[in-house]
This record gives sequence, structure tokens and C-alpha cells, in this order.
Amino acid sequence: MAKIAPVTDTELQTIMPPQTYALWKALIEKIDSMYDMEKVWDSGGKAAKYVLRFRRGCKTLVSLFPKETGIGMMVIYGKDERARFEAAQSRLSNKVVDEYKNAQTYHDGKWVKFGLPDDVVWRDIPALLLVKRKPNRIQMR
Repeated sequence: MAKIAPVTDTELQTIMPPQTYALWKALIEKIDSMYDMEKVWDSGGKAAKYVLRFRRGCKTLVSLFPKETGIGMMVIYGKDERARFEAAQSRLSNKVVDEYKNAQTYHDGKWVKFGLPDDVVWRDIPALLLVKRKPNRIQMR
């Protein structure tokens, strides 16, 4: 996929309905509150027009796909991360565990895809990301 210029809020608002755009903004804010990461926009290929990747170095934490029907979210778990996910699955919703179990495994890891909005998945997002990487921002309460 080709790296592109950042997509503007105006363009995102033409892709997503207002409720989905509000969820998009909340999701970005949630990830930003936990992680200091580079945000890289790419063309979304078959999945969507665009994809926003949260990266640190060459490792991607999560990929987000803005769509008319909602937000696609993909997390790729490598070998060690899969072991951590499986150890943490008792703290996750059944829906999230089922998505993980049904996800395709490739040479570079297990590609787990979620569709938002979904309240069950929304509650599990911090835990899904913690399996990938510890937060590198101080959490203010």
C-alpha cells in the first residue's frame, strides 16, 4: 500500500456519517491517550479507500479503516503476542475471542479484524492493544 498525505477531517466527514465520525474521533483520542505513535495514512486497498496506521518504527500497533458503514480495525498478533492474547482472553468478551479464533493466520501473524461500532469490542480495545504493546504515555486520571 502506498503512503499518502494525511486525510483531512473534512474528507473523513464525507466518507463517514456523523455518528461514525464521532466514534472515529473518540477512537483516535483513546489510542493517543495510551500511545505516542506516528500516524501513517495509506491507501486502503480492497478494504477501504484509506487506512490509518499507528506505528512505532517499523511495527504497526493497529490499523483503522474509515468506511461508510463503520470503522474497520485490524490488529496483527505475532507469535509472542498470540501467546499473550491467549493468556489474556479470559478478560475479553466472547465476541472478541471468537473474532481472534476465526482470524486468518499468515506467516507474519494472526490478522484479527473488528468492525466498529460495537459496544463489546469498544470496551476491549485497550486490552487488545495492551497485548500488542505497553502504553508509552503516562495515563492521567
